[in-house]
Amino acid sequence: MSALAASNEVVTKALLRQVNVPGLDRPAALITLDNGFDHTKPNSFGPGGLTSLDEAITAALAANPAFIAVTGKPYIFCVGADLTSLPQLADRDQALEVGRLGHRVFARLKDSEVPTFAFVNGAAMGGGLELALHCHYRTLSAGATALALPEVSLGLVPGWGGTQLLPNLIGIPAATQVIIQNPLMQNKMLKPKQAAEMGIADVLLEPADFLERSLEWAAGVVSGEVTVTRPEVDRDMWAGVLYFARQTLDQRLHGAVPAAYKALDLLETAKDADFATGTAAEDEALADLVFSEELRSGLYAFDLVQRRAKRPAGAPDKGLARPVTKVGIVGAGLMASQLALLFARRLQVPVVMTDLDQARVDKGVGYVHAQIEKAVSKGRMDKGTAAKLYGLVSGSVDKGVFADADFVIEAVFEDLKVKKQVWAELEKIVKPEAVLATNTSSLSITAMAEELEHPERVVGFHFFNPVAVLPLLEIVRGERTDDATLATAFAVGKQLKKSSVLVSDAPAFVVNRLLTRFLGTVFAAVDQGTPLDVANRALDPLGLPMRPLALLQLVGPAVAYHVGGTLHAAFPDRFAVSENLKRIADSGQPIVVDDQINDEVAKLLVVGDQPLTEEQVRQNALDALAQEIRLMLDEGVVAEAQDIDLCMILGAGWPFHLGGVTPYLDRTGTSEQVTGQRFLPRGVASLPA
Repeated sequence: MSALAASNEVVTKALLRQVNVPGLDRPAALITLDNGFDHTKPNSFGPGGLTSLDEAITAALAANPAFIAVTGKPYIFCVGADLTSLPQLADRDQALEVGRLGHRVFARLKDSEVPTFAFVNGAAMGGGLELALHCHYRTLSAGATALALPEVSLGLVPGWGGTQLLPNLIGIPAATQVIIQNPLMQNKMLKPKQAAEMGIADVLLEPADFLERSLEWAAGVVSGEVTVTRPEVDRDMWAGVLYFARQTLDQRLHGAVPAAYKALDLLETAKDADFATGTAAEDEALADLVFSEELRSGLYAFDLVQRRAKRPAGAPDKGLARPVTKVGIVGAGLMASQLALLFARRLQVPVVMTDLDQARVDKGVGYVHAQIEKAVSKGRMDKGTAAKLYGLVSGSVDKGVFADADFVIEAVFEDLKVKKQVWAELEKIVKPEAVLATNTSSLSITAMAEELEHPERVVGFHFFNPVAVLPLLEIVRGERTDDATLATAFAVGKQLKKSSVLVSDAPAFVVNRLLTRFLGTVFAAVDQGTPLDVANRALDPLGLPMRPLALLQLVGPAVAYHVGGTLHAAFPDRFAVSENLKRIADSGQPIVVDDQINDEVAKLLVVGDQPLTEEQVRQNALDALAQEIRLMLDEGVVAEAQDIDLCMILGAGWPFHLGGVTPYLDRTGTSEQVTGQRFLPRGVASLPA
């Protein structure tokens, strides 16, 4: 492991101290994981960190403690393996050695004759959660922000015992959810309460005095005053659950994510194999996956989401941002109401909505109140917070309420004349430095602002639906948008906990432009005579979150037709207007029902006699994406290909194993075939040459 050991590992040290615990006749050994940085740089395990833990366990055992406990620095337990070291592995033998080292060190806690405890005080992911699973008992802080085994989302499997320990602790249905389902759902995290209910933790404790209560509880276990009971795992359902899970993967991914299938195989092994056999299988699976293109794309995507998303390329100096003490929202429809709730929750400032009549205003405010009530009833919000939010959100038919607003966003009908009229009226009301933001999905920011006295304060602020779920925010700079406006927009985006990407004022910006080109190419095949079900299956080998026609239905045929028209006006040679799409929109018929093509929709179509195969539809779609991305980069729509990928991951849910989109286009040779060059140098999101 010399290559890995020589890497720039930030070593997480295992700091050992003896702790006197009331009720016990000798001290306990407390090992605290700490890499020397604050919570913004979490603990992780490379060879140096594993060696430090190994030494700490040896020293702890030598002191004959009442028990051994492992915890983390403030807010962080451990987030797993040091992912930056994986690309430095030279060969399969080194990959095997990484797996075996982690297994050997962690197994010392599992096999210890001295009781071992994990005090999970904060984020515990991947190898960090696997470390906790090796301990005999686990306490969990109710304030832990991230609990997961996310490896499959990256193209790996839990490789330090997770696939063997977890199903035998909490049962195969819950383990399959944590190891496979959650990572493939935008890397969904477990809440502490959920993890405790599953049985991952033995007891859930409040964060304020977590360590003290954990030591007390552990002493109770050791002395026999506390009895830990765990439900027996149902082994009869094991095969059935995995059969269903495999079918679900086939339907959704069509073999596109090798790691998910490897994880299924390992979960199957966990039913009957002894622990040594199961962990040896993990080592082999890890070694196979480390040198896969999917992993390199996954690591690239992970880096984009964790790093680039937090430092938006091209964003102006944050010191230029103006304070926002009141927000105005023009409109009270569904999108506007979602925005009102988000702004009130995150900014904690007054938010006022306006609309054409009182009935619409009341409906919008009523929606916000209903969502607050729903959050309280489900235990996601306390009554004090709810009461405050009720007071922050209001509505009016008089736009004069915007006079003292610092930030006004419109969410009205997607028509340039309507939006220009809104801003012309508002400019006479709002104060000179107020930011005017538009949630347009495709219209020109520059054109929207051109007749205003202060066009420099107009900025695009494009959310994705559902607003509360999708993390992307496209911040669009018009030709005359100034730095102070842009800096304020980025500051607000950060407060809203969105990942913001700077986009130039080009038709449909990034995500909608690419999805419209992509869907347009697929639908063009339908217009040519390709059966709907053939076109719908064509992209299955990519493992996208939705098939094309299901995505089209989610967007809405009418919306897709409208955005397509905007792009056709700008780029008529690449964006066609499909009359068949208009027929579907006018009919109001769903395209897909229960993942099946609606026969009634098929009857509406007027098509040609040149059907394509699935392979032809797929390649046409990929070629179109490659061409459009190259043109967007040449036009300067975003700074780099990495921003395209970040937008597709966070705004369209495109998976990590594709790296967003450009790594896959590079991997398949499509980029060079269509544009004559790769989007990314070899080794950035792929195996080195």
